[in-house]
Amino acid sequence: MRLATFLPPGFEIPRAGEVREEGGQMRVYGYAQEELTVLDRLIDPEAAPVESQSWALDDVTLLAPVPAPRAIFGIGLNYSDHVAEMGGQAPERPLVFMKLPSSAAPPNAPVHCPQVVRRLDYEGELAVVMGPGRSVAGYAVADDVTARDLQGREQQWTRAKGADGFCPYGPWITTADEVPDPHALALRTWVNGELRQESNTSNLIFTVPELIEFISQTCTLAAGDLILTGTPAGVGMGRKPPAFLGPDDVVRIEIEGLGAIEH
Repeated sequence: MRLATFLPPGFEIPRAGEVREEGGQMRVYGYAQEELTVLDRLIDPEAAPVESQSWALDDVTLLAPVPAPRAIFGIGLNYSDHVAEMGGQAPERPLVFMKLPSSAAPPNAPVHCPQVVRRLDYEGELAVVMGPGRSVAGYAVADDVTARDLQGREQQWTRAKGADGFCPYGPWITTADEVPDPHALALRTWVNGELRQESNTSNLIFTVPELIEFISQTCTLAAGDLILTGTPAGVGMGRKPPAFLGPDDVVRIEIEGLGAIEH
Protein backbone atom coordinates (compact mmCIF):
# COMPACT_ATOMS: atom_id res chain seq x y z
CA MET A 1 0.00 0.00 0.00
CA ARG A 2 1.20 3.51 -0.84
CA LEU A 3 0.07 6.20 1.60
CA ALA A 4 0.15 9.79 0.36
CA THR A 5 -0.75 13.33 1.32
CA PHE A 6 -1.74 15.34 -1.71
CA LEU A 7 -3.55 18.40 -3.03
CA PRO A 8 -6.19 17.51 -5.63
CA PRO A 9 -6.82 19.97 -8.46
CA GLY A 10 -9.03 22.82 -7.30
CA PHE A 11 -8.58 21.96 -3.60
CA GLU A 12 -7.07 24.32 -1.03
CA ILE A 13 -6.92 21.79 1.83
CA PRO A 14 -4.66 18.72 1.47
CA ARG A 15 -6.16 15.26 1.45
CA ALA A 16 -4.70 11.93 2.51
CA GLY A 17 -5.22 8.58 0.86
CA GLU A 18 -3.71 5.77 -1.18
CA VAL A 19 -1.95 5.59 -4.51
CA ARG A 20 -2.98 2.60 -6.61
CA GLU A 21 -2.05 1.27 -10.03
CA GLU A 22 -5.07 0.41 -12.13
CA GLY A 23 -4.83 -0.68 -15.73
CA GLY A 24 -1.36 0.77 -16.06
CA GLN A 25 -2.43 4.14 -14.65
CA MET A 26 -1.58 5.52 -11.23
CA ARG A 27 -4.56 6.98 -9.38
CA VAL A 28 -4.91 8.58 -5.96
CA TYR A 29 -7.88 7.73 -3.74
CA GLY A 30 -8.75 10.01 -0.84
CA TYR A 31 -9.86 8.77 2.55
CA ALA A 32 -13.61 8.68 3.04
CA GLN A 33 -13.30 11.06 6.00
CA GLU A 34 -11.50 14.13 4.73
CA GLU A 35 -10.04 15.02 8.12
CA LEU A 36 -8.12 11.75 8.39
CA THR A 37 -4.38 11.94 7.79
CA VAL A 38 -1.59 9.55 6.85
CA LEU A 39 -0.50 9.69 10.50
CA ASP A 40 -3.94 8.43 11.55
CA ARG A 41 -3.45 5.51 9.15
CA LEU A 42 0.00 4.75 10.56
CA ILE A 43 -1.42 4.63 14.09
CA ASP A 44 -4.48 2.56 13.17
CA PRO A 45 -4.47 0.70 9.83
CA GLU A 46 -8.24 0.25 10.05
CA ALA A 47 -8.98 3.95 10.64
CA ALA A 48 -9.03 5.19 7.10
CA PRO A 49 -11.13 3.44 4.43
CA VAL A 50 -10.82 5.04 1.02
CA GLU A 51 -13.67 6.56 -0.93
CA SER A 52 -14.69 6.02 -4.53
CA GLN A 53 -13.48 9.45 -5.68
CA SER A 54 -10.03 9.38 -7.23
CA TRP A 55 -7.68 11.52 -9.27
CA ALA A 56 -4.97 10.70 -11.78
CA LEU A 57 -1.57 10.88 -10.07
CA ASP A 58 -0.34 13.40 -12.65
CA ASP A 59 -3.19 15.75 -11.71
CA VAL A 60 -2.44 16.03 -7.98
CA THR A 61 0.38 17.73 -6.11
CA LEU A 62 2.15 15.32 -3.79
CA LEU A 63 3.11 16.70 -0.38
CA ALA A 64 5.29 15.25 2.36
CA PRO A 65 3.37 12.13 3.48
CA VAL A 66 3.53 13.25 7.13
CA PRO A 67 3.94 17.02 6.65
CA ALA A 68 5.77 17.71 9.93
CA PRO A 69 7.09 14.51 11.54
CA ARG A 70 7.47 14.69 15.29
CA ALA A 71 11.11 13.61 14.96
CA ILE A 72 13.54 13.06 12.08
CA PHE A 73 16.60 11.02 13.05
CA GLY A 74 19.54 11.05 10.67
CA ILE A 75 22.33 8.48 10.59
CA GLY A 76 25.80 9.51 9.53
CA LEU A 77 28.50 7.38 7.90
CA ASN A 78 26.41 4.24 7.50
CA TYR A 79 27.90 3.01 4.18
CA SER A 80 31.54 1.98 4.07
CA ASP A 81 32.15 3.57 0.67
CA HIS A 82 30.76 6.90 1.90
CA VAL A 83 33.00 6.69 4.96
CA ALA A 84 35.97 6.24 2.61
CA GLU A 85 35.08 9.14 0.30
CA MET A 86 34.68 11.44 3.31
CA GLY A 87 38.09 10.38 4.63
CA GLY A 88 36.74 9.04 7.92
CA GLN A 89 36.59 5.80 9.84
CA ALA A 90 33.59 3.52 10.17
CA PRO A 91 31.84 4.24 13.48
CA GLU A 92 31.65 1.57 16.16
CA ARG A 93 28.03 2.50 16.84
CA PRO A 94 25.43 4.50 14.90
CA LEU A 95 26.14 8.21 14.55
CA VAL A 96 22.78 9.88 15.19
CA PHE A 97 21.79 13.49 14.52
CA MET A 98 18.46 15.30 14.27
CA LYS A 99 16.68 17.23 11.57
CA LEU A 100 13.81 19.52 12.58
CA PRO A 101 10.14 18.86 11.73
CA SER A 102 10.31 21.93 9.50
CA SER A 103 12.99 20.13 7.46
CA ALA A 104 10.31 17.87 5.97
CA ALA A 105 9.44 18.93 2.43
CA PRO A 106 7.34 17.64 -0.48
CA PRO A 107 9.02 15.11 -2.75
CA ASN A 108 8.97 17.30 -5.85
CA ALA A 109 9.08 20.86 -4.53
CA PRO A 110 12.05 23.24 -4.77
CA VAL A 111 14.65 23.19 -2.00
CA HIS A 112 15.58 26.72 -1.00
CA CYS A 113 19.24 27.28 -0.14
CA PRO A 114 19.78 29.68 2.80
CA GLN A 115 21.88 32.71 1.87
CA VAL A 116 24.53 31.72 4.43
CA VAL A 117 25.14 28.38 2.66
CA ARG A 118 27.67 28.12 -0.18
CA ARG A 119 28.22 24.35 -0.33
CA LEU A 120 24.87 22.61 -0.69
CA ASP A 121 24.96 18.83 -1.07
CA TYR A 122 22.60 15.90 -1.65
CA GLU A 123 22.41 12.54 0.12
CA GLY A 124 20.03 9.93 -1.27
CA GLU A 125 18.71 7.74 1.54
CA LEU A 126 16.23 5.09 2.57
CA ALA A 127 13.81 6.55 5.11
CA VAL A 128 12.18 4.31 7.71
CA VAL A 129 8.72 5.45 8.81
CA MET A 130 7.80 4.32 12.28
CA GLY A 131 4.48 2.92 13.41
CA PRO A 132 3.26 2.59 17.01
CA GLY A 133 5.88 1.46 19.48
CA ARG A 134 8.98 0.18 17.76
CA SER A 135 7.14 -1.18 14.73
CA VAL A 136 8.05 -0.14 11.20
CA ALA A 137 5.04 1.19 9.32
CA GLY A 138 6.78 1.67 6.00
CA TYR A 139 9.55 3.16 3.92
CA ALA A 140 10.14 6.17 1.69
CA VAL A 141 12.79 7.90 -0.41
CA ALA A 142 14.57 10.87 1.18
CA ASP A 143 17.27 13.44 0.53
CA ASP A 144 19.33 14.39 3.58
CA VAL A 145 20.17 17.82 2.16
CA THR A 146 23.35 19.12 3.81
CA ALA A 147 25.20 22.42 4.03
CA ARG A 148 28.78 21.14 3.92
CA ASP A 149 30.33 24.48 4.82
CA LEU A 150 28.27 24.73 8.01
CA GLN A 151 28.86 21.06 8.78
CA GLY A 152 32.60 21.54 8.48
CA ARG A 153 32.86 24.47 10.86
CA GLU A 154 30.14 23.67 13.43
CA GLN A 155 30.49 20.66 15.72
CA GLN A 156 26.70 20.33 16.02
CA TRP A 157 24.93 19.64 12.72
CA THR A 158 21.57 21.26 13.49
CA ARG A 159 22.02 24.14 11.08
CA ALA A 160 23.86 22.09 8.47
CA LYS A 161 21.27 19.31 8.36
CA GLY A 162 18.11 20.75 9.90
CA ALA A 163 17.39 23.82 7.82
CA ASP A 164 13.87 24.44 6.57
CA GLY A 165 13.09 22.13 3.67
CA PHE A 166 16.28 20.08 4.01
CA CYS A 167 14.42 16.75 4.05
CA PRO A 168 12.37 16.20 0.89
CA TYR A 169 10.84 12.75 1.14
CA GLY A 170 8.15 10.57 -0.37
CA PRO A 171 6.78 10.31 -2.94
CA TRP A 172 4.57 8.30 -0.60
CA ILE A 173 5.02 5.81 2.24
CA THR A 174 5.17 2.24 1.01
CA THR A 175 3.86 0.08 3.84
CA ALA A 176 6.20 -2.49 5.36
CA ASP A 177 4.18 -5.46 4.11
CA GLU A 178 5.08 -4.41 0.55
CA VAL A 179 8.83 -4.44 1.29
CA PRO A 180 9.95 -8.00 2.06
CA ASP A 181 13.56 -6.98 2.74
CA PRO A 182 14.53 -3.31 3.27
CA HIS A 183 18.18 -4.41 3.06
CA ALA A 184 17.97 -5.45 -0.58
CA LEU A 185 16.91 -2.28 -2.40
CA ALA A 186 18.80 -0.57 -5.20
CA LEU A 187 19.37 3.14 -4.57
CA ARG A 188 20.34 5.67 -7.25
CA THR A 189 20.77 9.45 -7.30
CA TRP A 190 21.06 11.67 -10.37
CA VAL A 191 21.98 15.35 -10.59
CA ASN A 192 20.85 16.99 -13.82
CA GLY A 193 20.55 13.53 -15.36
CA GLU A 194 24.07 12.42 -14.36
CA LEU A 195 24.16 9.29 -12.21
CA ARG A 196 26.01 10.21 -9.01
CA GLN A 197 25.08 7.50 -6.51
CA GLU A 198 24.45 3.82 -7.24
CA SER A 199 24.33 1.36 -4.36
CA ASN A 200 22.11 -1.05 -2.49
CA THR A 201 20.73 -0.97 1.04
CA SER A 202 22.44 -4.34 1.56
CA ASN A 203 25.56 -2.22 2.10
CA LEU A 204 24.25 -0.52 5.24
CA ILE A 205 26.72 -0.85 8.13
CA PHE A 206 23.95 -0.76 10.74
CA THR A 207 20.67 -2.41 9.77
CA VAL A 208 17.19 -1.00 10.31
CA PRO A 209 16.52 -3.14 13.44
CA GLU A 210 19.91 -2.11 14.86
CA LEU A 211 19.15 1.57 14.30
CA ILE A 212 15.74 1.28 15.94
CA GLU A 213 17.22 -0.53 18.92
CA PHE A 214 20.02 2.02 19.30
CA ILE A 215 17.76 5.08 19.10
CA SER A 216 15.21 3.49 21.42
CA GLN A 217 17.78 3.18 24.17
CA THR A 218 17.21 6.86 24.95
CA CYS A 219 14.33 8.10 22.78
CA THR A 220 10.74 6.92 22.53
CA LEU A 221 9.89 6.40 18.88
CA ALA A 222 6.37 7.35 17.80
CA ALA A 223 4.24 6.77 14.72
CA GLY A 224 5.30 9.02 11.87
CA ASP A 225 8.87 9.48 13.10
CA LEU A 226 11.49 9.16 10.36
CA ILE A 227 14.87 7.49 10.47
CA LEU A 228 17.11 8.41 7.54
CA THR A 229 19.43 5.44 7.31
CA GLY A 230 22.48 7.05 5.72
CA THR A 231 23.83 7.67 2.24
CA PRO A 232 26.26 5.73 0.01
CA ALA A 233 29.25 7.12 -1.87
CA GLY A 234 28.77 9.67 -4.62
CA VAL A 235 27.83 12.83 -2.75
CA GLY A 236 29.03 16.14 -4.13
CA MET A 237 31.55 16.62 -1.32
CA GLY A 238 33.21 13.31 -2.19
CA ARG A 239 33.85 14.10 -5.85
CA LYS A 240 37.20 15.32 -7.13
CA PRO A 241 36.87 18.22 -7.39
CA PRO A 242 33.79 18.61 -5.16
CA ALA A 243 30.55 19.28 -7.05
CA PHE A 244 28.00 21.15 -4.97
CA LEU A 245 24.46 22.05 -5.97
CA GLY A 246 23.65 25.34 -7.65
CA PRO A 247 20.49 27.22 -8.61
CA ASP A 248 18.09 25.19 -10.77
CA ASP A 249 20.05 21.93 -10.41
CA VAL A 250 17.69 18.95 -10.34
CA VAL A 251 18.24 16.05 -7.94
CA ARG A 252 16.43 12.78 -8.55
CA ILE A 253 16.60 9.90 -6.07
CA GLU A 254 15.08 6.50 -6.75
CA ILE A 255 14.85 3.43 -4.53
CA GLU A 256 13.75 0.10 -5.89
CA GLY A 257 10.08 -0.56 -5.16
CA LEU A 258 9.55 2.74 -3.35
CA GLY A 259 9.39 5.24 -6.19
CA ALA A 260 11.37 8.41 -6.80
CA ILE A 261 11.57 12.01 -5.63
CA GLU A 262 12.83 14.87 -7.80
CA HIS A 263 13.47 18.38 -6.60
